[in-house]
Amino acid sequence: MEEIYKEKYLHKAEVLIEALPYIQQFNRKVIVVKYGGSAMSDDELKKNVIKDVTLLKLVGFKPIVVHGGGKEISAWLKKIGKTSEFVNGLRVTDAETMEIAEMVLGKVNKSLVSMVSELGVKAVGISGKDGGLLTVEKKYSDGKDIGFVGEVTAVDTKILEDLLEKDFLPIVAPIGLDSDFQTYNINADDAACAIAKAMGANKLAFLTDIEGVYRNPEDPSTFISRLTVSEVDELVNSGYIGGGMLPKLKNCTDAIKSGVSRVHILDGRKPHSLLLEVFTDTGIGTMFFKDEEGI
Repeated sequence: MEEIYKEKYLHKAEVLIEALPYIQQFNRKVIVVKYGGSAMSDDELKKNVIKDVTLLKLVGFKPIVVHGGGKEISAWLKKIGKTSEFVNGLRVTDAETMEIAEMVLGKVNKSLVSMVSELGVKAVGISGKDGGLLTVEKKYSDGKDIGFVGEVTAVDTKILEDLLEKDFLPIVAPIGLDSDFQTYNINADDAACAIAKAMGANKLAFLTDIEGVYRNPEDPSTFISRLTVSEVDELVNSGYIGGGMLPKLKNCTDAIKSGVSRVHILDGRKPHSLLLEVFTDTGIGTMFFKDEEGI
């Protein structure tokens, strides 16, 4: 019995020791976490994600959460008898849909703030409209007008910097304004990428519904744990990568090219995937980094 006890707690100690250099390396550094997908639909997973982000804050990181809410928006649209329509993964957003989306994202935002606060960390929920955080212009998909969908053109980081300086954890809903102060819905991946680049984040983590990147999506044995920017280009040119993964990969490489040190695609459906990726030597998702750093 004593031997089992020792082994159990020795393993816990080893985990903490393995995490130590990462805690030292990223102490007081900014990490942007894009939170969405199925991990937002399951209450237990939601609690785990919030615990992970809160722990990052408590050990010295400066996390910023950018959240989605697509499934909840679709559910609310269904309640009023409105069908959700997508073009290349982007929600077609007329005036009524925009109103519903802003309402739902605001609700999601404040629920996440409550969960963080319950764990003893001060959080502030904002949208990209607050403090002029996200300025957008109308986004078209293959030349098609898809309504009030915004492309981020500028990020004013002052509100985020002020919140971080005052020891708050910012939680951002992906809504922005154009130059005429019209409200636009923003793809959460795009918003997170734009914020990470503007903040000079050391890490950008996408919590998704996939484990990471595969050389061949049909073959689980082709999972790739580490990728450079050039390797991403080769993958895309190979023709294997398509669909919703293409814009995600573009966001990853754009962030690296703009100075973000590490970008991660993680399976948000797996409990504590964020901590495992950040604090362990092997990680569990796909990590992107600069060409010159080698393999």
